[in-house]
Amino acid sequence: MIPQYLVDFDVNELTVIDTDVIVIGSGIAGLFTAIKASEDRRVIMITKKSLLESNTRYAQGGIAAVISEEDSPQYHRQDTLLAGAGLCSSDSVDILVNEGPGGVQELIKLGTSFDLENGELALTQEGAHSHRRILHANGDATGYEIVRALAEQVTTHSNIEVWDNHFVIDLITEENECLGALVQHPDGKKVFLRGSATILCSGGAGQLYRYTTNPEVATSDGIAMAYRAGALIRDMEFIQFHPTSLCYPGAPRFLISEAVRGEGAVLRNIKGERFMEKYHELLELAPRDIVARAIVSEMEETGSSLVYLDITHEAPETIKHRFPTIYETCIGYGLDMTTDWIPVAPAAHYMMGGVKTSHHGETSVNRLFACGEVSSTGVHGANRLASNSLSEALVFGRRIIDRISQLDRLEKTGKGISYKANREEKAITPIVELRMKLQRIMVRQVGLRRTGEGLLKGLQDLKRQLPIFDTVLHTREQLEFANMLTSALLLAEAALAREESRGGHYREDYPERNDIEWRKHILQHREKGMSEEISDDV
Repeated sequence: MIPQYLVDFDVNELTVIDTDVIVIGSGIAGLFTAIKASEDRRVIMITKKSLLESNTRYAQGGIAAVISEEDSPQYHRQDTLLAGAGLCSSDSVDILVNEGPGGVQELIKLGTSFDLENGELALTQEGAHSHRRILHANGDATGYEIVRALAEQVTTHSNIEVWDNHFVIDLITEENECLGALVQHPDGKKVFLRGSATILCSGGAGQLYRYTTNPEVATSDGIAMAYRAGALIRDMEFIQFHPTSLCYPGAPRFLISEAVRGEGAVLRNIKGERFMEKYHELLELAPRDIVARAIVSEMEETGSSLVYLDITHEAPETIKHRFPTIYETCIGYGLDMTTDWIPVAPAAHYMMGGVKTSHHGETSVNRLFACGEVSSTGVHGANRLASNSLSEALVFGRRIIDRISQLDRLEKTGKGISYKANREEKAITPIVELRMKLQRIMVRQVGLRRTGEGLLKGLQDLKRQLPIFDTVLHTREQLEFANMLTSALLLAEAALAREESRGGHYREDYPERNDIEWRKHILQHREKGMSEEISDDV
């Protein structure tokens, strides 16, 4: 069994620092909730690296919200439910589509500059959206612009204290109540950060896979620490692989936004043949999981490691104006998307599941909230609709702050809490080797296409790494790996249990969706194990 805490500690021997609200993570969820909470509370915000390093920063396509008079919340709702493949929470989706436009207006007030067209907010369309409702900034640098604007607000706010380059080891709990966090300073010193409310905004799990569009910091720390703290984890098997990441020698797996296909780009196999008509009536604008698997099928059929994205039929000036970041990145590697087909392949991109929350971001642990990709609000179901994630962070971040305003002050001090396990002080295999081994297992056995046999083998291979929990861990890299292993085990176990194919989870041995038996969620709890919950997607 995975232990409650990764390291031994005694609160009585730690420096204790008090604040009102603790925010863990610095993507759109962390920044926005910190700003909202700081209106009448003291906030300490912890980030592993820096304010500007998060998944949000790399979000290109944009943020989905009903702005156009031709659009409506009902259309947005239908699109979201369709993509979610029967596992969305209808109530959560209603909240998102109706409150999303207000969240966008708050972003604008906080200094985000979205692109305009004839004096109006410019809107584009992305895969599986029925209408143009995607706002973007600087063409394809939406995430960076949002993080820039919000980070400026955070760094100048007198009620927000930012701890850069700090690592949250664990959440400290007493009688199913979160009292705060055990935090490691850059020099290795540990402190107990105590707060009336703790908000997990720690992002996703892309680094569980060898090829990912996520940054290095996306090691699934929040999922793992919430699981150890006793929170319910939901829908871990649903991982979204982005169909089109740059696949070129010497280049990182840079995201080639869905918006490129939204603006008319087509997919071609290594022979130059357009192929999506064989797989879905929406062609290149089909849901991401379908496009990603279609690409893998074409790669296997043609014996290639990539396919091509072709937007050369568009005017060069249009491409440069709409996708300046993608254009410049490709040019840096000798690829001109106005004249060249861009080599692409799928990469791990987004985690639909996470820490189960209420409609106000509450987890099953009192005073612990979750927001953004680390959470499972019910909005995304089995497959996230493009550009819904940024909207979700705003909408539920605002709701979390509403609920925190109703909390009484923390009465418990945590002074009696200590934890000691019989851990050995011994040499650990270099973490880079352990990480690569874990990533290899995840890609081969728990990736885009899965089988029961492969998942079982993957689980057995992962469990061979469990002795690391009996070892004294010192460095951030060691602690990160323990979190990655925790989340990888949860993911593989849930994927093995779900004997059907749905959304981001595809089983070759159970290729059909089975609504009679599997229109339900898989829940995981450290002490209670695995259980199921019927979906309320109507």
